[in-house]
Amino acid sequence: MYVLVANLGSTSFKYSLFDMNNEKVLAKGRVERIGETLSPCLVEVNGQKRETNVPIADHAVAVRQCLEQLTEQNFGPIKNTTEVAAIGFKAVHAAGVSGVQLVDAGLLDAMEEINDMMPAHNPPYVKAMRILAEKLPDIPLVAAFETGFHQTIPNRNRYYGVPFEWAEKYNIIRYGFHGASHRYIALRTAEILKRNDLKVISMHLGGSSSLCAINAGQSVAASMGTSAQTGLFHNNRVGDFDPFVIPYLIRKTGKTHEEILNILATKSGLLGLSGVSGDLRDVIDVAEKGHKQARLAVEVLVGDIRKYLGAYLVELGGADILVFTGGIGEHNKMIRKEVCAGLDGLGIVLDLQKNKDVQGEAAIHATESKTQIWTIPTNEELIVARQVKELITKYNKNT
Repeated sequence: MYVLVANLGSTSFKYSLFDMNNEKVLAKGRVERIGETLSPCLVEVNGQKRETNVPIADHAVAVRQCLEQLTEQNFGPIKNTTEVAAIGFKAVHAAGVSGVQLVDAGLLDAMEEINDMMPAHNPPYVKAMRILAEKLPDIPLVAAFETGFHQTIPNRNRYYGVPFEWAEKYNIIRYGFHGASHRYIALRTAEILKRNDLKVISMHLGGSSSLCAINAGQSVAASMGTSAQTGLFHNNRVGDFDPFVIPYLIRKTGKTHEEILNILATKSGLLGLSGVSGDLRDVIDVAEKGHKQARLAVEVLVGDIRKYLGAYLVELGGADILVFTGGIGEHNKMIRKEVCAGLDGLGIVLDLQKNKDVQGEAAIHATESKTQIWTIPTNEELIVARQVKELITKYNKNT
């Protein structure tokens, strides 16, 4: 079975083609600047690369171009588009829906229902999925929602202190996101340590960041809430924020409610606090040159991570392993060092040399550390491909 896993942006389309017989990635590619005069397209198959720069009107055209490249004679890994069993999407959230679902009109309506809570995620996905469903009707579309892994979170970590009716009637609860990444970390740590009873704290740190407490392979707490705007602050999104400040800001700034929300969703986080950039590398670069706001932004980010880390150590009663993953978690030695600083009394001791030299998947804890510390590159696409295979296999058996 071949599964195409898609990652959509408002003007981009990235994909991986998996052979699910052996879970091998046969091809990877991306299309950028969709809808502009020229759209750069790159595909890589077995080390061979093809690049084009042609007009791509919409995501359906991007997928068609992708399928043409994947079936190109003497280059593509497959002979015919009918070999693609499904296109899987790392979808984020939908009203009243979670898990892994075939995409249909009802599912798209459920995603669209909460566009105002997921302004950076749902609108581009809904738009692209509608186009693909219309123009590529023979290929099933499957949404693997990021909330799925967190359905095991107990009620004590799921409910807000708001009227119970809001939770029951409007689904205002803590969902948690980055589910594919945290699920992968749960599975991979069990493989590494050959144990299924691990207490794991997974730290997915990147442009968007979250922590997850995992007990015996199941999510029991996650830093994000009803929307992906919450928890740790992100590259340009606010994270946790007091809602009672919003009417005050409206009155003091003269901005509308929508304008304030837009600032919180697009001009906050690292970008807003540093005043420099939403890219941590840029922020650290100027912080090291004496930029005080940039240094403050780094300190607040580290403080946020440590706040949730501490909470999850209490939730789990300690941890067997801490995992840094995501672009920042895997590659930024300074953030890892500062997050682990001063935790020796809790049995968490980072080996500074290992932390400095690490590349890819590796242990970075000191020999005396009671809790293991690892960097593990996540593989969200593989998780989505597995979920798509399972759903399509069940669907085919029942039809």
